[in-house]
Amino acid sequence: MVGLRSAIVLVLASLLAACASTSETNPSRTATEQLLIARAADKAVEGLRLPVPDGTRVFVDDAFFRAENASYAVSAIRNALSVAGYALANDRNSAEAVFELRAGALSLEQMRRVVGLPPLAVPINESFNVVSIPELSIYSRRDRVGVAEFSGFVYDGRTGTPLGAVAPMIGEYRIRSHKVLMVIAWGQQSVDPGESDPGDSWRQF
Repeated sequence: MVGLRSAIVLVLASLLAACASTSETNPSRTATEQLLIARAADKAVEGLRLPVPDGTRVFVDDAFFRAENASYAVSAIRNALSVAGYALANDRNSAEAVFELRAGALSLEQMRRVVGLPPLAVPINESFNVVSIPELSIYSRRDRVGVAEFSGFVYDGRTGTPLGAVAPMIGEYRIRSHKVLMVIAWGQQSVDPGESDPGDSWRQF
């Protein structure tokens, strides 16, 4: 009996010794969500042109550019201007033109289509306590979309003379996934770093 107890104690001790825990950070956005927004920003600034001649020294004023991931978007805009042949100025005093930016959107949208019953929250008493009923579907489709919209205007930094406006720059990056009978899933689930095109949604169907 003593031997059995000793064996049980040894087994329990070994199990406790084998236990381990890890801690993970929980940022406001997942990596896939961050990449969706970044790719949307990249697409928005493709072919960006300003209403000033090539080679003009431009200062990018982002003082009124307010959005999550704003730093990435501003860098993408600066890169697009450099690729287009404009010179980037470090300050407005050394610039021939100032490009003032504003963000209409830089975020995510999610759309879900369900053939069946979507998730429901059903009130059960007068205190508005609810019971959550999970999705009961034959088929569902999920779209996650990064959306970016930027615009701005250009003026002479020394005189304030307007030089022209820049039409809204719009970009979207979408991934789509499908599920049948809440079990069988296919289609793109995440965005891979460096990926430039999510592919044809119809081919994912």
